[in-house]
Amino acid sequence: MEFRASVSSPIEWTGAGLAIGLFESELETLAGDLAALNDRLGGALREAIDEAEFKGKPGNTATLRVGSSTPVRKLILIGLGNSEDLPLDRLRQGAAAAAKAARAQKCDRLAIAFPLANQEAAAAAQAITEGVHLSLYRDRRFKSDSEENGKTPKPETIELLPFRNGTTDSAAIAQGIDRGEKIAAGTILARELVAAPANVVTPITMAETAQAIAANPGWELTILEKEDCEKLGMGSFLGVAQASDLPPKFIHLVYKPQGTPRKKLAIVGKGLTFDSGGLNIKAGVGSSIEMMKTDMGGAGATFGAAQAIALLQPDVEVHFISAVTENMISGRAMHPGDILTASNGKTIEVGNTDAEGRLTLADALVYADKLGVEAIVDLATLTGACVVALGDEIAGLWATDETLANGLKAAAAKAGEKLWQMPLEEPYFDKMKSVVADMKNIGGRAGGSITAALFLKQFVKDTPWAHLDVAGPVWSDKDSGLNPAGATGYGVRTLVEWILA
Repeated sequence: MEFRASVSSPIEWTGAGLAIGLFESELETLAGDLAALNDRLGGALREAIDEAEFKGKPGNTATLRVGSSTPVRKLILIGLGNSEDLPLDRLRQGAAAAAKAARAQKCDRLAIAFPLANQEAAAAAQAITEGVHLSLYRDRRFKSDSEENGKTPKPETIELLPFRNGTTDSAAIAQGIDRGEKIAAGTILARELVAAPANVVTPITMAETAQAIAANPGWELTILEKEDCEKLGMGSFLGVAQASDLPPKFIHLVYKPQGTPRKKLAIVGKGLTFDSGGLNIKAGVGSSIEMMKTDMGGAGATFGAAQAIALLQPDVEVHFISAVTENMISGRAMHPGDILTASNGKTIEVGNTDAEGRLTLADALVYADKLGVEAIVDLATLTGACVVALGDEIAGLWATDETLANGLKAAAAKAGEKLWQMPLEEPYFDKMKSVVADMKNIGGRAGGSITAALFLKQFVKDTPWAHLDVAGPVWSDKDSGLNPAGATGYGVRTLVEWILA
């Protein structure tokens, strides 16, 4: 699919499908360019609004077949709501709706004509580009039917027309399209990593993915094997890994720009390519063991962000880290009650082998904390408790530094990914006290996502740190907005916006 900027106005453009973004206030009396377009199409714009009882509210869409003899064969109306309040994500979601409507109408060519309102042209073009690419993407890798295997969906060409009531700065629009395509590419990589089954994505193939990213200019890659991790005292990570027949891989990707970096950051992603639960096996109704291929959603987002940064090449040094393994069952498996020693010397009593993600993250956070970065962000499909608290679409945020927390919330708002800050309630850590070790890896059902965050906090000294529990939004059971059913690539856009800020 080709996405490009066009200099044609909606009045001049000809082709299969034209998507017009409309505010509620524009519908009663068509004026200016809308009136001219309506005249050119023989009153079709007015007809589409009236016949569909189109109100212009966010999420409203209407489609009208204009006719084969007219300059535009299909007219697609997209509601954008209040003209005085147009967040970027409404443009992103509107573009997604337009693209999906064009596909449903079998338009091989689509033009998008949206108003700019209060947004900058480059940011608006980026959001629209992301909306189109991410909504049209379908993962067909494991389909046998050749007709289902096409990875280039229709429409084949997307043209972004000059913004109807804003700048015609073609350079800014082209810059936004370019950035949007690169961020979408990273998001799609994350989707494909998370969606692939555990017999396809393994610690070994995750290392291979890292090697492919590191082949870009400005990258360094360190892969620590089991013996390397033993030398560093990563007993917490290796305790989880010891039952698997597949070797663990501790992956450290680094992007370094030319010249002095503006800042240095670290991102740590939980990388459980499959989680059986260990000896506390996931069993019974609701255990969702068949979905535990998604337990590397944090690592997927980390690698997806790395892919986007490889394409964008910003002036920021970024470390991407994941301790990748499976949590399996064998005669070598860690037992409930075992005591593990993390690489910072702290001891952990294993209260439950299914609380394994925090054990792998513990050593990864200790490692990241020694890099001299200005901030660390970890992402993990960590707790069902977070899903209970916030649902399937919102990630939980915990942070030791409010400036960092505010930066992530601003990035998430720009990216259109939902975050909600949760408390680091220090007294709750008492629930994790152990008689025989420094701490347990579980703290009971009440406040489970908070105690999990407090556990992770024990492995970062002074570096500002934030934790994102993404257990809910990494997967969608049904098509929704930008996301087709399946892996969403959640977190990539937020991470990239945070890095670039």
